[in-house]
Amino acid sequence: MLILMASPRWSYEAIGPGCHLHPFDVTIKSDRHGTCRGTHVVQACVGYCESSAFPSKYSVLLASSFKHNITSVSQCCTISKMQKIKVRLHCGAIRHEEIEIFTAKSCQCDMCRLSRY
Repeated sequence: MLILMASPRWSYEAIGPGCHLHPFDVTIKSDRHGTCRGTHVVQACVGYCESSAFPSKYSVLLASSFKHNITSVSQCCTISKMQKIKVRLHCGAIRHEEIEIFTAKSCQCDMCRLSRY
């Protein structure tokens, strides 16, 4: 079992328009006791993407029996490419383990999804 704990390195006031890579610290523990642990900086996708809402076309109103009277169009900031990175876990003074985790490599505004990966 691995436990990931994330610490963002940004403030929301500093994030400008668009969808950008931003670093954050990850602490990885092999178990709840932290028998083996390590930290690494990984990239996240953070930012703002375009969205809009407008009255639905008459054809949409007819097709929905006049229940769908507002049409919304939106995109979300998401990871477009990922890469694996190796993190070294320290298990006491002598023993080490190495694991692979994912980090964002590039970001883009794309269709909003509950979970992409």
